[in-house]
Amino acid sequence: MAYNAKIHFVLRGNMQAENAIEIRNVKKTFKVQTDRANSLKSFFVTKRHNSVEMHTVLENINLNIKKGETVCLIGNNGCGKSTLLKLMTKIIYPNKGTIETNGKIASLLELGAGFHPDFTGRENIYFNSAVFGMNRSQINKRINEIIEFSELGEFIDEPIRTYSSGMYMRLAFSIAINVDADILLIDEILAVGDQHFQDKCYDKLNELKMDKTKTIIIVSHSLEVVKNLCSRAIWIYKGNVKMDGDPPYVIAEYLEQMAKDHKEEHEKAILDGKNINYKAVIWIDYPKDYMTIDITNNMIDFQGWQLSDCSNSTLELKIGNATVENIDYFPRQEVITIYSEQFKGLVDEKKIGWKSTIDLKKFSNQITENGTIKFCARIKKEDGTTLTEKYSTVLIKGE
Repeated sequence: MAYNAKIHFVLRGNMQAENAIEIRNVKKTFKVQTDRANSLKSFFVTKRHNSVEMHTVLENINLNIKKGETVCLIGNNGCGKSTLLKLMTKIIYPNKGTIETNGKIASLLELGAGFHPDFTGRENIYFNSAVFGMNRSQINKRINEIIEFSELGEFIDEPIRTYSSGMYMRLAFSIAINVDADILLIDEILAVGDQHFQDKCYDKLNELKMDKTKTIIIVSHSLEVVKNLCSRAIWIYKGNVKMDGDPPYVIAEYLEQMAKDHKEEHEKAILDGKNINYKAVIWIDYPKDYMTIDITNNMIDFQGWQLSDCSNSTLELKIGNATVENIDYFPRQEVITIYSEQFKGLVDEKKIGWKSTIDLKKFSNQITENGTIKFCARIKKEDGTTLTEKYSTVLIKGE
């Protein structure tokens, strides 16, 4: 992703005084060209066969976003969230309808745009801050704060073509929050970088949230971020506003619809006889790989979690070459939340977590000459083929 920052001063016209953004009857379409020539020869041979289709991304969008609100746009990939954010910045324009904004806008939409790769981080601070409408004197007063927040240290005077994506994000975010924008627009940029700096960014956004003159609009697939940071969630579904309201309620409805869509698409693919590439994930929580277990302690819990979109798949647990017979299943809500995009509606949520309490002494014959036992958790299809598997090699003591 690339960083993009723009500043807009828009005449308020008939905007209501309490609103930062007003969107009225907005429609956005894109041209999609099929059978495009990929060589000069094919251009002359096939150009008459090229056709252009109009793809509607957003249809009849009407929204008021008030000053001081922290709003998240949610929805599955391709629903139009990012397009709507770009319309707000006037990077692109609607085919129909109007968007009015009241205040100075800072946008972090894509990593890289707006930065010159051959100039240093420090030089790019001056360029980008100028785009936000700051003069050199104002930038000089803020530059130390920007560099300090970015934590780039000596790298601030290196060409940014040498930066990692995480370093781009650090610099882009640090500039955007230090230019006194009234409206801050963020599109998944915070998913880049290390956890420490992400946490620091969210702490800063929470601080800005307390300032009721600041309006924050963020696109995120992290539903926990939506619940913790935002006061309002807007769900975009197939180009329309499906729901707008309190984040926990909107998220619950979004997940329910996503589960329904996943199931319908899956069932249709099976009925159509398509060759389905099943997805599966499995994990062993305990015992951890290469941990040491005292066999005299007898009972241990062999446990973990699983996800598979193959309805007739089964879980197989093995210790060495011996099969574990007794398995207990239970819900793991945090797992399905993380993997909701891939598996929601396609798994039995009551059987995601698994556990088997075993007497390790009964498996002493599986100990190798090296004093280890291999634990295996495997998801298998009905025909016996393996979808995915996970191993954990354990060191045994106390024989």
